[in-house]
Amino acid sequence: MRITGGERRGIRLASFKGGRIRPTSDRVREAIFDLIGQYTIGLGVLDLFAGTGALGIEALSRGARRVVFVDNSPESLKLIRRNLALCGYESVSTLLKKDLTRGLPAVRGLGDEEGVDLVFADPPYKKGYLLPILSELSVSSFLSSRATIVAEAGKEEHLPDTVGNLSLAKTRVYGDTKICIYSYGGHET
Repeated sequence: MRITGGERRGIRLASFKGGRIRPTSDRVREAIFDLIGQYTIGLGVLDLFAGTGALGIEALSRGARRVVFVDNSPESLKLIRRNLALCGYESVSTLLKKDLTRGLPAVRGLGDEEGVDLVFADPPYKKGYLLPILSELSVSSFLSSRATIVAEAGKEEHLPDTVGNLSLAKTRVYGDTKICIYSYGGHET
């Protein structure tokens, strides 16, 4: 697993042994950033169900101003810290241990004065966690008016075209992974 673009391109990130955690593959991560383009420069990012931290670290490499990583697993948080240290991004990152399987309220108020501009939501597939997270995000007070949400799901999972204030802008399938990009408040993504 490596960073696919930006100032830290090519750095290999540490990952979990075995199949317990499903990190977003290099190919899918690169496709996500191709879909959102140069959109990451200067943005505040929230990486939910962060796992290895690869999505948020990729955003930092591509110019994000800060990333908040949220995961419930102590092992994941330890690995994210290790990967942040490998890349030198500790000072622009915050790690939170929160159980997101019950929805988003546990992470309300994370945005700084500029708000959160980009959210990665990559829960375990086929567990029913994603739609409640999207619903909470659609009415959250910490998203900026230009926010984009990148939701990752299994290719067979159905996600609606609209969820509250979120509108589906793009959908792509890569292998067994479906990427859905939502815009907040109807802005163009």
